[in-house]
Amino acid sequence: MSGPRTARRRRFEGLLTGPSFLWLILLFVLPSVIVALLAFRPADPYGGIGRGWTLEAVRSLFGRPTLVLLWRTLWISAVTTVACLALAVPTGYAIARAPRKSRRAWLTLIIVPFWTSFLIRVFAWRSLLHPEGPLKALLVALGLVDARASLLYNAGAVVLVNVYALLPFAILPVYAAAEKFDFRLLEAARDLGTGRLAAFRRVFLPGIGRGLLTAVLVVFIPSLGSYVVPDLVGGPGSEMLGNKIAQRVFVDRNLPLAAALALLLVLAVVVPLAAVLVLQGRRERGAALLGEGP
Repeated sequence: MSGPRTARRRRFEGLLTGPSFLWLILLFVLPSVIVALLAFRPADPYGGIGRGWTLEAVRSLFGRPTLVLLWRTLWISAVTTVACLALAVPTGYAIARAPRKSRRAWLTLIIVPFWTSFLIRVFAWRSLLHPEGPLKALLVALGLVDARASLLYNAGAVVLVNVYALLPFAILPVYAAAEKFDFRLLEAARDLGTGRLAAFRRVFLPGIGRGLLTAVLVVFIPSLGSYVVPDLVGGPGSEMLGNKIAQRVFVDRNLPLAAALALLLVLAVVVPLAAVLVLQGRRERGAALLGEGP
């Protein structure tokens, strides 16, 4: 009886997951394959796709300007991710330890920015960071910034606005993991002589590891593809891959080169993600083997 039941269960699971897989194939896998194929086609002088196949667009990825652009995109995204985690971990911890009645209020305040258009929020930051804006005047009055310094059109402004835009995406998964964490483990660690910070680092952070991994992914990946923020608050020295892709599509009308840059961006996302998943799988297999040991 177990054989027919297993077969029926598998057919039922296939019927449930089939539409989702079809959706992913049609809207994610197939467009990605088309973009990858376009990277190996020649550019048409009129802004279209030429005939035949070529490696011209792919070869351009190994030029110094593209590599510099890739490095800038990676380090801006990495700094944004680290800053979001540094703010999200204590925030998620504090909300998880707060009384249950006040948690909804804190979460609502975190989600409130999503009720406003993203462009409006970026333009608001542009006004705040303007050379004649209130933030610049306050910092100059406090003697923290020179009057000739510019808060706009640099990589620091891009990181700041990216952190503001993506911080809620880091707080929510960290809080979701912290809410399920057994805080009695921290008390037990302290009773055994572990300091407060050491217990936080050795017990709490590993306990919310999946939440941290989710926060890293949902911040790092959107930051890699960001182009609105660098375009509005960044300058020529803070241009990212997303800006160059938009330029190749809408200004230069070089679709194969834009596809090659998009393929490079996909690889910048997939390679670190695959490495993290492989390391996590090895760690889980090692823990399972230790659990099965004598």
